Amino acid sequence: MEKTLFNVKTFLHVGCGQNNKQHAGPGFQGNDWQEIRFDINPAVKPDIIGSMTDMSAVDDSSVDAIFSSHNIEHLYPHEVPLALAEFKRILRSDGFVVITCPDLQSVAALVADDKLTEPAYQSPAGPIAPLDILYGLRPAMARGNLYMAHRCGFTKRVLGETLQTCGFAQAIVRQRPQFFDLWALAFVQPQINSKLIAVARKHFPT
Repeated sequence: MEKTLFNVKTFLHVGCGQNNKQHAGPGFQGNDWQEIRFDINPAVKPDIIGSMTDMSAVDDSSVDAIFSSHNIEHLYPHEVPLALAEFKRILRSDGFVVITCPDLQSVAALVADDKLTEPAYQSPAGPIAPLDILYGLRPAMARGNLYMAHRCGFTKRVLGETLQTCGFAQAIVRQRPQFFDLWALAFVQPQINSKLIAVARKHFPT
């Protein structure tokens, strides 16, 4: 995959589901980003079909960025390093990944308050309870979509440490307890702190 004209950059939308660029992170909305949709489920008609742990259909150093929204928690813990190694392999040397996933620390607070099955927030798919955040969206799984099952999880500290342990030079993680999620930005190569913060501000939601 070559860079296109006019300095348009490419980002791989990992685990895109039915979504497209308009549902990616805020920093990818401009015309300077071209989306490539990647998903394990052929029913959502991605540009590339594949698993996060085997992205062999994507060339080495072929994309400028990766956006992964609520995918990494679907892996077993031992698969996370495999997926992150694949992310790093396909990114260009100046590339970065933006990952968002559930924040188990804020969810655990609701569980400790005995609110496991009470709605934590409303989503387009309906009310979401801590049980759904921890283990996967129950209505979708009941309809047979077991791709929605969750098999691992992260706190702010653990996600940041995991990214760096798996070879990313720098990572910054934002915790949003009111939304029960984490947003992480990780670069392949070291960056000055001012650039790291500037890119995070662009790609993290306000």
